[in-house]
Amino acid sequence: MVRSMTGYGKGFAENTDARVTIEMKSVNHRYLDLNIKLPKKLNFLESTIRNKISESVFRGKVDVYITLNEHSDACYQVSINDAIAQKYFDSISAMAEKLGVDNDLKASNISRLPDVIELEEIEADEDGLKSLVLNALEECVAQFVESRIAEGERLEKDLLAKMDEMLSLVTSLEQRSPQIIEEYTVRLKTKISELLEDTRIDESRIAQEVVLYADKICIDEEMVRLKSHVCETKDVFKLDKEVGRKLDFLAQELNREANTILSKSTDVEIADIGITLKTLIEKVREQIQNIE
Repeated sequence: MVRSMTGYGKGFAENTDARVTIEMKSVNHRYLDLNIKLPKKLNFLESTIRNKISESVFRGKVDVYITLNEHSDACYQVSINDAIAQKYFDSISAMAEKLGVDNDLKASNISRLPDVIELEEIEADEDGLKSLVLNALEECVAQFVESRIAEGERLEKDLLAKMDEMLSLVTSLEQRSPQIIEEYTVRLKTKISELLEDTRIDESRIAQEVVLYADKICIDEEMVRLKSHVCETKDVFKLDKEVGRKLDFLAQELNREANTILSKSTDVEIADIGITLKTLIEKVREQIQNIE
């Protein structure tokens, strides 16, 4: 199964205390590069999150964004410091009596004085947060992997079409190669005849020259290897694991054979086919860079 390294996923989970939202997106990378951004309160879960993602994602630069929205009434607790409030009350009452003024003190007045009301953050329920995060992560990763598979199927379809096109080009090479030798033999005989005029042509000598020429431009081995690499590449698509590195290696081998064919070519038609083949292989190599 071919999976793209480009993907996106989103998941969320919520309970009475909080809501967790997780987003993942990725681009191609030689290895797995996980970049996780999460609130400080969830730092204790980073290793767990990283391990969970690594079970399903094997290559790519993956950015993970985690947000935590806690319900305010569940996060904080309001308490009254009775001792300080009593001291404020006693002091203000004594001052009113001493100055001979009305004591119009109310609870609302005292509540606004420093340190009377204390707002305390409730200690996080780590087990509850962990459950929320893992539920959201499961949904996010499933969606993320599904998007990679969908993109991978499109890549596979296009790459297989290019493989078939390569085989067609190799067939054209196989048909053209014998004709080059025949044409060279005819040209050689014609040239020698023009030079020697009525002198008898040494057929054995011509045969030797043709053999040397044929050996020099022979691309039989390259064509065999090309077909073999193409067939192996098509087989790799059937594997149920990450195949990107294997495909990248085969693309390099295909490119090497195409370069050799071009270096041996003395025929315009062979050169044109070789250039088309090399251009096609280059497109394949670019696409393979995005396969997991």
